[in-house]
Amino acid sequence: MLGLIITLIIVGLIAGALARLLVPGRQQLSIMGTILLGIVGSFIGGLLGYVLFHKDGQDGFFQPAGLLGSIIGAVIALLIWERVSGGSRRSAFR
Repeated sequence: MLGLIITLIIVGLIAGALARLLVPGRQQLSIMGTILLGIVGSFIGGLLGYVLFHKDGQDGFFQPAGLLGSIIGAVIALLIWERVSGGSRRSAFR
């Protein structure tokens, strides 16, 4: 159980950090926010993998994804978060 939690935190940090690098602009997220973004992205990636490819159907509808799925899911979650939060990114021309 402890290994699963540590793995989730490490994958969350990597996926969240890479998602923040891929999405243009500056995001005001702490390290804990980045880890949470990666963890949420992992579950979004797992959901998309299940819906698109029907892999691991015995594991259920929500499942953790691999690192690539986690990064894709984290990018999706970050874009949705920026859209919902009102686009807190500021233009260089303002």
